[in-house]
Amino acid sequence: MNDKPLSDPLAWRKVAAPTLAEMEMMAEEAFRRLPARFRDLCDGLVIRVDDFPTDEVIDAMQLESGFDILGLFHGVGLPFRSESDPVQMPNMIWLYRRPILDYWAEHEETLGAVVTHVLVHEIGHHFGLSDEDIEEIERAAG
Repeated sequence: MNDKPLSDPLAWRKVAAPTLAEMEMMAEEAFRRLPARFRDLCDGLVIRVDDFPTDEVIDAMQLESGFDILGLFHGVGLPFRSESDPVQMPNMIWLYRRPILDYWAEHEETLGAVVTHVLVHEIGHHFGLSDEDIEEIERAAG
């Protein structure tokens, strides 16, 4: 932003929601800030940002709308992989820009914190953790 205070409406004139590419850069930066031993376990993991989940994801997850999900892990979690399995597609994490922006607008967290939280949550699925496992870890961490 510029030097004007955020309470000045003119300070917001040139502010726009981050593009897909900008949010992908935010996610990449959040990933780089994770501990190295954590990142090392994510070798080959692909992180992508899209505006919304596909219709197939919405149908498969029985969502009411594309705003009902902030991110998605797609693949086979590390504990469930086997060297004898046929060649598989890389594990992927999708972050959904519009639902993340909507969530951010309704909560007190910074956008960077929301992106980081969603990214780490989906990486938890890459490690084979369930939503319940991840929530328990988050509660324990405070």
